[in-house]
Amino acid sequence: MDEETTIDDLKRDVKEFCEKRDWDQFHNPKNLATALIIESSELLEHFRWDTGKDAEERFRDSAKREEIEEEVADVLYFLIRLAQMYDIDISTVFDRKMDKNKEKYPVEKAKGSAKKYDELEEQ
Repeated sequence: MDEETTIDDLKRDVKEFCEKRDWDQFHNPKNLATALIIESSELLEHFRWDTGKDAEERFRDSAKREEIEEEVADVLYFLIRLAQMYDIDISTVFDRKMDKNKEKYPVEKAKGSAKKYDELEEQ
């Protein structure tokens, strides 16, 4: 379904959902950013104390996977809502940020490394 749904479709769905409930009054940038962090924390909670292997194993358990997917949806909801309410073109800003990341993390320096851009050395 990802292939069929656009970001604009998601923005429209979220806008309609919130307007029908008169929630615009609660969705200022601070509240939306706060909700986004809270939902992100709830996603992270599923992996607390897990090793990398344990975390990946959670996706093989259908009940645990569904719980994780619901948290992913909650994170996306608040991100989409913030972008929808404050006219952020997600594709444009994502592309712009990726261009910056390509400069900060050139393949010849960053390949196979988890270091931050200012810690990378010439290879």
